[in-house]
Amino acid sequence: MNKNELFTVDITDVGSDGEGIGKTEGFTWFIKDTIPGDVIEASVMKIKKNYGFARMVRIITPSPDRVESACPIARSCGGCTLQAMSYEAQLRFKQSKVFNNLTRLGGLNCVMVSGGADAEDGKIPVLETIGMDSPWRYRNKAQLPIGYDKNGRLVAGFYAGHSHNIIPQDDCLIGAEENEAITKCVLDFCTQKHISAYDETRHEGLLRHILLRKGYYTGEIMVCLVINGESLPCADELVSRLREFDGMSSISLNVNRERTNVILGSRLINLYGPGYITDMIGELTFKINPLSFFQVNPVQTAKLYAKALEYAALTGGENVWDLYCGIGTISLFLAQKAGFVRGVEIIPEAIDNARDNAAMNGLENTQFYVGSAEDVVPEVFEKEHCHADVIVVDPPRKGCDEKLLETIVKMTPDRVVYVSCDSATLARDLKWMGAHGYQTVKAQPVDMFPHSGHVETVCLLSNTQRPKKESYITLDVEMEDYYRIKNEGKKSTT
Repeated sequence: MNKNELFTVDITDVGSDGEGIGKTEGFTWFIKDTIPGDVIEASVMKIKKNYGFARMVRIITPSPDRVESACPIARSCGGCTLQAMSYEAQLRFKQSKVFNNLTRLGGLNCVMVSGGADAEDGKIPVLETIGMDSPWRYRNKAQLPIGYDKNGRLVAGFYAGHSHNIIPQDDCLIGAEENEAITKCVLDFCTQKHISAYDETRHEGLLRHILLRKGYYTGEIMVCLVINGESLPCADELVSRLREFDGMSSISLNVNRERTNVILGSRLINLYGPGYITDMIGELTFKINPLSFFQVNPVQTAKLYAKALEYAALTGGENVWDLYCGIGTISLFLAQKAGFVRGVEIIPEAIDNARDNAAMNGLENTQFYVGSAEDVVPEVFEKEHCHADVIVVDPPRKGCDEKLLETIVKMTPDRVVYVSCDSATLARDLKWMGAHGYQTVKAQPVDMFPHSGHVETVCLLSNTQRPKKESYITLDVEMEDYYRIKNEGKKSTT
């Protein structure tokens, strides 16, 4: 087939990025803005050896799962790729996505289960996706690139899919309602003060991004402007304008003068407030600064962490490791039930936040280490001979380093709880763990990002080669003292 040639195709599946998949005479097509059940007319865009990309021209027969997109720029924006699919269908798709990756890539013997149904004997259940009652206005964070429209006016919005072309957007329906007015305030100010937008091609201009955060439960608001410079003209006047918004708690600048696609630089300049906002997950309170990693969907985060805590099956005396711990969110959830929790994170500022958060919540049974989990865990394990009853991992999309997986196996935990944001790398790691004595018991998808193709998964792994408790490496003296004091019912002084 030639470029721009028209053809008809049935859409039967969804790709990893939310694009529809169809086949003609065994040849696979990836077609954006389509969903399973659609019959469409498409136009050829690009052809590879075994697959091709096409553009939807018109829908001949709509899928029974197709709905009207609520957002007027849903097709052009690169964010909500599944918005034309009913939410119930999105949840089914995400369960299927996890199942397919675990079976095809991980070689696991899985079965999809629904409701309270039991899994078939010998098969690993992939449970129904945990969704939201209302999948809108859930994001507590927005990062808006700044540019110009065709008339030369400053605009903020979102990048179109697979590009750096800004699609202007005044009000994203999955973001906080206050974002629209705050963004307009910043753009009006910059227009009046002749503050230029950053041009990544020429590496010129001052304002790169507007970062907005809102405490879902506290209502506290943060504004951080990412700039290609050391200061913002008339910053005091902007602060005065922004303080008119209810809940405004933190205003700052982030300096990023690098030629990079990375949004944030490492240096912050505080303009107003304490430099952070607070929010809650469950009963715990967390400090969040502009550089903090904090899950963007607080409602679903509570469900995700509750499931991780359930799988950890803590009874009060366990020694737990939380790897890739960030600002200590999962660590502190675990510390409410565990004997002692050790967290590891490569970003020093995140560990500072984790320690502050532990102190703020009165959880003294924690210890945090700065460094990559791949390096820190083997070093501490060899030096301190600290056994782990439970290990929780929440790695980035690339999954766990094999060196880390080897150390986890050496530490012989009874259970491993794997929290994943990419079920493909999850499948790879579960396959490796299965070959080294850790059987996957069950997988629970959680919809953290409604209307996108992404899905979080919590997996429970069990040690199938449990050594006797007497063979465990003895805890260091400080830890033994902690448990002794705890068991005597006295307040920990660790």
